[in-house]
Amino acid sequence: MKVIQVLPALDGGGVEKGTLEVARALVDAGHESVVVSGGGRMVAQLEAEGSRHREWDLGRKSPLTLLQVRAVRRWLRAEKADILHLRSRMPAWIFYLAWKGLPESERPGLVTTVHGLYSVSAYSEVMCKGERVIAVSETVRDYIRTNYPGTDMDRVRLIYRGIDPEEFPRGYQPSPEWLAEWRQQYPQLAGKKVLTLPGRLTRLKGHNDFIDLIIRLKADGLPVHGLIVGGEDPKRQQYAQELRQRIKIEGLEGDITFTGARRDIRDIYAMSDLVFSLSTKPESFGRTTLEALAMGTPVIGYDHGGVGEILSQLYSVGKTPLKDIDALQVQAAEALHSEARPLENHCFLKTDMLSNTLKAYGELCQ
Repeated sequence: MKVIQVLPALDGGGVEKGTLEVARALVDAGHESVVVSGGGRMVAQLEAEGSRHREWDLGRKSPLTLLQVRAVRRWLRAEKADILHLRSRMPAWIFYLAWKGLPESERPGLVTTVHGLYSVSAYSEVMCKGERVIAVSETVRDYIRTNYPGTDMDRVRLIYRGIDPEEFPRGYQPSPEWLAEWRQQYPQLAGKKVLTLPGRLTRLKGHNDFIDLIIRLKADGLPVHGLIVGGEDPKRQQYAQELRQRIKIEGLEGDITFTGARRDIRDIYAMSDLVFSLSTKPESFGRTTLEALAMGTPVIGYDHGGVGEILSQLYSVGKTPLKDIDALQVQAAEALHSEARPLENHCFLKTDMLSNTLKAYGELCQ
């Protein structure tokens, strides 16, 4: 097969990582892999792993971007691909219109992946127009069924995102060198139970609920320290300031630490006693939840969206009702005193994700 994947850029993120994983799987299986994007730091890895990259900036939400449809159609005709896989809305519209304008005999099989719970609109509906539509969780499949009733559900394939057990191995321990540097950088964690909330500093991630939880657990006499691990969103710096100001007012500056963005998240999961997922909006999947659970670290999360699905399979006692701080407090305290650990991850594996994706491609090639 010759497969073209399309997305806005290759600068990092879950969609981008999945694109590279599929590209490498295609090359390893002897297929031809092409990726179209606006470029980015992951292009070098993509090309080193055997794929071809076509730089094309089609991610801008502008009427001018629509002027690219004819050029894209010419390019598709020349490429003669077997599969066209669209992963993001704006470039998906350009390629879909170009694909639709080709004679049926010249069209590659069309695959789309619904990666997120997008705002419901005609603009978002393009992600349901594939001849195969990949839903990354049951939550996403239900979202498609409910909000886009015109979608033929026989075309929809449930393919969970997955991780590599070697990347997040169960029982992993940080190196002595890392631990020494960590302890030197954050001496305030010594002798404390470490509670970690990963994710960028945006309002949807539940940071205020996390602060409420730390206040309550401290009042109960539990020796806890909260870690907020994630970078500031440049467009939402006021929110980050609000959080820091609240922590100062509450007198929690010695009890909650902002680490900023970190590349060593695996080590942080390993030395955390509990990890939290407190997004107030349901997530389409919940990769950070899965990563921590796969390593054997308990996760407590709001029971909705993809996070609820993952917890149901691997650590059901970690599910807590949305925005119920009383229940969150009880479950956190119980988890800190419990020896119970998550089940081993046999449900959400990268190998399954890749084999099922290539299977969906093969269905259209037949």
